[in-house]
Amino acid sequence: MPVGKSATIVVLHAQSGDTARPSGMTAVEAVADVRYVTENGLVEALPGADVLLVWDFRASTLSSAWPGADSLRWVHAASAGVNHLLTPEVVASDVVVTNSRGVFDEPMAEYVLAMTLALAKDLPTTLTRQRERRWHHRETERVGGRRALVAGTGPIGRAIGRKLAAVGMTVTGLGRTPRATDPDLGEVLPMSSLSEVLPDMDWVVLAAPLTDETRGMIDAKALAAMKPTARLVNVGRGPLVVQDDLVAALEAGALAGAALDVFVDEPLPVSSPLWELPNVIVSPHMSGDVVGWRSELVALFLDNLTRYLDGEPLRNVVDKTRGYVRGKGTP
Repeated sequence: MPVGKSATIVVLHAQSGDTARPSGMTAVEAVADVRYVTENGLVEALPGADVLLVWDFRASTLSSAWPGADSLRWVHAASAGVNHLLTPEVVASDVVVTNSRGVFDEPMAEYVLAMTLALAKDLPTTLTRQRERRWHHRETERVGGRRALVAGTGPIGRAIGRKLAAVGMTVTGLGRTPRATDPDLGEVLPMSSLSEVLPDMDWVVLAAPLTDETRGMIDAKALAAMKPTARLVNVGRGPLVVQDDLVAALEAGALAGAALDVFVDEPLPVSSPLWELPNVIVSPHMSGDVVGWRSELVALFLDNLTRYLDGEPLRNVVDKTRGYVRGKGTP
């Protein structure tokens, strides 16, 4: 390790795209020996490293490279979700896992609001008719007075609840622990109440972490419980939804529409029917990615690195048994 450097950090990044090698790392490089690698270089880079920064949230090689993590003490995810990092080896170890909670909350809430308005006001049809130069007058829906269920009571779910309430929606939360009143989500119901509450909802928004309890929570049974006029918005994780069941419900007219930003397989295969369904908006996992988001991710990591080097408690420590950061609203 170079003189004056008090930590060795491996930065796992992609070859290209949004998760390519991060910029703005000068301050990090000033205090640490930084090794930049892609997935095929992780095995060689991990030995002797104290910290792993997973910049590429699609990376899936940590498990195979884990035997070389002989000095690793901390793994930081440049994402809100950490399910891709919580391998059995990581969960059983003493390695601390942190995430980038707080960077994506408001952008994702704005995105959900945009998708809600787009579907209610039938903007996809308007844009299609515009391209066709076709004048097609029709009525659209209000969002004020509608009922929305927000699954996920962490910071992202809370920000979504505030945005939807601001346009006149009645919001109900769905989380691990119920409570009669909540400042951002109205009443919070337990996850076990999903099938009971779905028939009353006009909008169902998924912002929950991927856990054993939430995986496949929107399946054929849940979809059958929803109103035919209801719509689904998923900005959480692709596997929260059984995708084939959703396609079947949409094609049968059992659901009015969906806005989907996350999928089981990403990129979404070109063969997927979701691309062409007229009542579906497909976006490429971008709901939290606004101008400046990469700089915010680096700044958060640098703050935590300073804490790490100073022996102070880290921010956003993940409960590895639950898969998310425990805090206000996420007991």
